[in-house]
Amino acid sequence: MLSAKTFRGGVHPAEHKEISLSRPVEHYIPRGDMVFPISQHIGKPAKPVVAKGDPVLAGQVIAEADGFVSANVISSCSGTVKAIEQRMLASGSHAMCIVVENDGKFTPAPGIGEVRDAASVSNRDILDAIKAAGIVGLGGAGFPTHVKLQPKDIDAIDYVIANGCECEPYITCDDRLMQDENRAIFEGIQLVLQLFPNAKGIIAIEENKPEAIKSMSAVCAGENAVWVQPVKTKYPQGGERNLISVIAGKDIRVGQLPADVGCVVLNVSTLYAIYRAVCHSEPLMERYFTVTGDAVASPRTVIAKMGTSYRELVEAAGGIKEGASAKKVLSGGPMMGISVSSLDIPVCKANNALTLLAEDEVEIAQTKMTACIRCGRCTRVCPIHLLPQMMSEAVEHRDFERFEKLYGMDCFACGSCTYICPARRPLMQQFKMAKAVVLANRKK
Repeated sequence: MLSAKTFRGGVHPAEHKEISLSRPVEHYIPRGDMVFPISQHIGKPAKPVVAKGDPVLAGQVIAEADGFVSANVISSCSGTVKAIEQRMLASGSHAMCIVVENDGKFTPAPGIGEVRDAASVSNRDILDAIKAAGIVGLGGAGFPTHVKLQPKDIDAIDYVIANGCECEPYITCDDRLMQDENRAIFEGIQLVLQLFPNAKGIIAIEENKPEAIKSMSAVCAGENAVWVQPVKTKYPQGGERNLISVIAGKDIRVGQLPADVGCVVLNVSTLYAIYRAVCHSEPLMERYFTVTGDAVASPRTVIAKMGTSYRELVEAAGGIKEGASAKKVLSGGPMMGISVSSLDIPVCKANNALTLLAEDEVEIAQTKMTACIRCGRCTRVCPIHLLPQMMSEAVEHRDFERFEKLYGMDCFACGSCTYICPARRPLMQQFKMAKAVVLANRKK
């Protein structure tokens, strides 16, 4: 087996993955209304093609991509369109959503599930199937996959990197997917490699997932064009820039995309969705999803349909643990997750987990916060080599021009600086706020 690799910087938070790995994956069948935001991706929101009162089927397009950088929205259930209205999302903002009254039958639309031979599909077939299926990056970014797979120069792509790192604490959905669906993920990367004639496929998996490494290595045995590369267990190993540096030995400069350095990076869940779309005519209707945290009675990974309420998934995991309370509810994990105020929020394409914690570490940190002691730890752990201390000073003085000059807009909010800070400074929160201000000023 190849020796493990890693990047410079990063931190080692407690993993807590064992609490959800210990239970088998269950296919959750939702009961209530299903809510489908028309924007579950980077780019222009999709355009609704149904109206209130219309019947819909599982797998039916209910909102069409409206432009090149956009993505179809697919109903994961059958039923009737109940409303098209504003609903709250995990980000805390409200967005236009199509609400479908779930009839509980999940009657499929015509053609869903038709098998196609991977050996007979053309490159155009692959891209068309991915676009029709509404597939976006399922690792969190939500960029439309059919766009990512059409760079300017396909011959310049050297590596297709399957991201199986899943470095965020608590979350185990990709780990379980790699154990359960190794052949489908392998077929997915083979389909992508067909688009890039000069590329090799590399599946990067952190060392703390021995069963996933074993599973994916078994399906890659004897292959020269695809192999598994173990990487060190360190957060944020799964960051796109970090992964490209580790696997390809290349650094992305400001303003560059992965394709500019010869790489395409796709989450293993995205590759699984590609295989299902191309070979089984199945649009993106469901995904592996982890419900976890020390406040949950029975943490587990489930196969959740898009549009399912977070509240239903918490109930499926046994609800809140007896004698405990959920002081912090996160869409995602504790490092990069978004705090939510309600469980009446739908599962969207880029959502991979819900974490309920018995203690609010941010609240505790606020009571212990002091002035910066200039220890430099934040700089040492930043995975993309920024200067968090200086960026923080710029934000505190509301000098957003200086924040930009310090490459603050490159920060991807991994939270490593906040985690390591002995003064308990809310660095990541400052940077997220500053980026929002800069983007708002640019729009003006």
